[in-house]
Amino acid sequence: MITVSNIHKTFGNNNVLRGIDLTIQNGQVVVILGPSGSGKTTFLRCLNALEMPEQGSIAFDGVAPLYIDFAAKPSKKDILTLRRKSGMVFQNYNLFPHKTALENIIEGPVFVQKKDLALAKQEAKALLKKVGLEDKADLYPFQLSGGQQQRVGIARALAIQPELMLFDEPTSALDPELVQDVLNTMKSLANEGRTMVVVTHEIKFALDVADVVVVMDNGEIVEQGSPQQLFSTPQHERTKRFLHQIRMDS
Repeated sequence: MITVSNIHKTFGNNNVLRGIDLTIQNGQVVVILGPSGSGKTTFLRCLNALEMPEQGSIAFDGVAPLYIDFAAKPSKKDILTLRRKSGMVFQNYNLFPHKTALENIIEGPVFVQKKDLALAKQEAKALLKKVGLEDKADLYPFQLSGGQQQRVGIARALAIQPELMLFDEPTSALDPELVQDVLNTMKSLANEGRTMVVVTHEIKFALDVADVVVVMDNGEIVEQGSPQQLFSTPQHERTKRFLHQIRMDS
């Protein structure tokens, strides 16, 4: 279980996150929805300290428990441990352009985790097969479609064997015909019991896959619940307006 408590984050005078509390059970898929500027991506980046909150805490239970209190200025070792517990899939892929798909995937295991190169390559090939790209190992990002690059990004995030997978609007930069391949890959991970937090506007994905849907607005969680409950009978007026708008846009 992962417990996030009272996360606050500011940029200058802008209070982007205003005391976020969230509990994520092992194996759960949590989908975060909300309008642009609501703090979704910032919150996701706080979960692995790509953004450093001014206050609040994150606790991982389990085999290797970890507790980080951001107000107490956590050590570099604790921050590195937190980042090794989570794999991030970015909106714009963030692959190294001068490295092949295989080389992108082994970067973290070999150079950060000091894994044996031959073993890392073997595991990377298995991950490429998992995301349906076993024949693309030696291609560079410019030789891959956007959807293929994003699936390499998913394989790269999985390569560090994280406890938590984080997805930041993973299909928003893709052409519509490429979206489904990425969503199918994410669904297969969910079916494996992966713990996932997904920022997305893909309502059908949320309905099909999410255990919990969280709606954020103005740096706060305004409502959360099962996708069936939240989409059919939302309780908060802000949730109702947001869902009405995205249904009109889709």
